[in-house]
Amino acid sequence: MALDHAILAFLGECTYSGYDLTKKLSSVGFFWTATHQQVYRELAKLEAQGWVKSEVLAQENRPNKKLYSVTDLGRKELAEWIAQPSEPTSVREDLLVKIFAGYLVPKPVIIEELKRRRKIHLEKLSAYQDLERQDFGNIENLALEKRFRYQALRRGIRYEADWVEWCNEAIQVLTNMMSS
Repeated sequence: MALDHAILAFLGECTYSGYDLTKKLSSVGFFWTATHQQVYRELAKLEAQGWVKSEVLAQENRPNKKLYSVTDLGRKELAEWIAQPSEPTSVREDLLVKIFAGYLVPKPVIIEELKRRRKIHLEKLSAYQDLERQDFGNIENLALEKRFRYQALRRGIRYEADWVEWCNEAIQVLTNMMSS
């Protein structure tokens, strides 16, 4: 997946400034993240392609704000991309390399890293669960587009929960190895 399609997907929801779009992408980091520079660079390309359009919003005592929205051509491109098969993304995870070669360092070093990572995943899990409670009360009453967005959020929740579970398992295995 490329950043352009992630941006088109979010702009299909409502208009955003580049800054707000970057914040929105950060809030759903379970499937895409990008820096401000990447987002602004991509927005310029998308606008040149005619997939998004911008409107300048004048603000008092602040710099003008540029709001972006998806065009019909951008919606068409996004729909065509969605209809194409996609392949799973390759896993590139430093922690797994560390675990793979973890026998080279004392076990407590790896255990501490696992605890640190578990804490990070617990925090993300909690944030996603808060979002689930706030934005997705009764699933049956949600509009169609929110039901699809909910499924993406559920994947993020399961992803973080799996990391927490795996960290717990690995910590237990290493702790047992130390006591035997």
